[in-house]
Parts: sequence; structure tokens; C-alpha cells
Amino acid sequence: MDIKLLALDIDGTLLNSQYHVSDENRRAIHQARSRGVDVVLVTGRRFAFALPVVRELGLQTPLICHNGALTKQTETWAVIDYYPLAAETARHVVSIGKSLGADMICSYDPEGYGRLVFESLSPESLRLRTYMPQNPIGLEQVDDLCSYIQDDPIQVMSTGTCERIDRLEAALLAELNGRATLLKTAYPHRDLSILDILAPQCSKGRALARLAERAGLRREQVMAVGDNHNDLHMLEFAGIGVVMGNAEEPIKRAPFYLTASNDEHGVAQAIARFILRG
Repeated sequence: MDIKLLALDIDGTLLNSQYHVSDENRRAIHQARSRGVDVVLVTGRRFAFALPVVRELGLQTPLICHNGALTKQTETWAVIDYYPLAAETARHVVSIGKSLGADMICSYDPEGYGRLVFESLSPESLRLRTYMPQNPIGLEQVDDLCSYIQDDPIQVMSTGTCERIDRLEAALLAELNGRATLLKTAYPHRDLSILDILAPQCSKGRALARLAERAGLRREQVMAVGDNHNDLHMLEFAGIGVVMGNAEEPIKRAPFYLTASNDEHGVAQAIARFILRG
């Protein structure tokens, strides 16, 4: 069956290690669209941080962001799908994280640009210390994050060394009893992990399945490309799941097709193999 919907992760997949869309990937996406294939970006990024990539590619399709907690129209910003995390659960998550010395951040404002609310950032949070000055809009520092959380947030997240995030993940799994979904993005070569805590019904795969259903598509008509743990549900849902060559070995050993790395235009190679030559 012909592919009608192509779902692409952004970081580590569509973007190379310099955080650019290569000319090869851009051309391949254009060719796929010219054949009637809709291209949708599916990312752990917040909406505003992913939107420039959507615009760079000239896409008019919805954007699945926050690892599936929020899906929005990219032109009108209208909310299509939204599953917030219960405030009580979010407070519990933040309390556990703080007891372990983790930096905890809440995301709010699904209808607008998006807000990141936090208390402080430790020296370990190099990624956030770099990101926040470059993306200052929507940042809010508070004295007590637990007290601040009265309304349901989009998600809670934390980032740090792989060991610290593994410890936090284990503690949350032991405490939450299914009240949240934990999705991890890990970069061991950089000793960096990101842990997203979302409502139980959230994942990239579930959001993609709902989007496909609205379009009247079967999973066999969907292709997905990703590189990390948080992409696994999406790859499992898709009729064709493709893993990047820069993924960790356990992910590459999963029963998906393998393409080249993000620095070798792996997205373009996958499109050529399964769409342009299909």
C-alpha cells in the first residue's frame, strides 16, 4: 500500500548534528509531498520551538509536539488534540524530583506560544542554560514550583546527566502507579538525558494514530522515522518504521528498518527507499 503520511522526528532525525535541515532532506521531503504524501513533524519540543522548522519546510500539516500531549494547526495555532497532566500528579512529580536534586520544569499555555515555569537551574542543566537565553519568550521563574502548580500543565520535564535522569525515572515509576507516561530521550555520547512526564494517554504513537484516523488512513499508509526512546511508540504504530543510524544500539536492534545517520541524510535515504521508489 502506498504511503500517504510521513511522520518525522526533529532532533537527531530530520536535523543534523548542526541542527540544520540538509539540502538532501529538504529535496526528498519536497519530492514526497509532490507525490501526495503529507509530512507531519512529531517532536518532544514545545510548539513554538518546533514551529520554525515547520515553516522552513513550508508545511501546512498539524504539528505534534510535547511528545504527543499537544497537536496544533501550524497556521492558525488552533488546538487539535490536548491531554494535560493532572495538577495533583504534576505536584507529586515535582516534589519527587526536587527531593533528588533534579531540575523540574512545567510547560503551560497550550493555546499560545507556550510557557516554561521553573525554580532554578543547576550547573548540570547545560542544555537548558544554553537553550533559555536563546529562547527567552515564555520563560517564568518562580519561588516554589509546587505551590505554583494549580492548573493542569501540558507536562513536567527534567534534564541532566544520564545517571541523574535514570535515577529520577526509576523513582517516578515506583511512585506514580500509571498516573503518568514517562518518555525519555537519551544521548549517552553527550551524557545528556531528557525525561518528559505526561498524561497517561500521551505518546507520539497515540497522537499520530489519532491524526491518521482523522485523515481516514490506515497504519499501513503511515511511515515514521525516529532515533530515540520517545520515538518507539510512533515507530511501532507506523506501517513502516525507520530508525536512524545515529540511534543507540538497543533502538537499532528493534524490529524496524535502518537508515543512515542524521549527518548522512538518513531521512532522505528512507524517503527514497520507501516512497520515491515505491
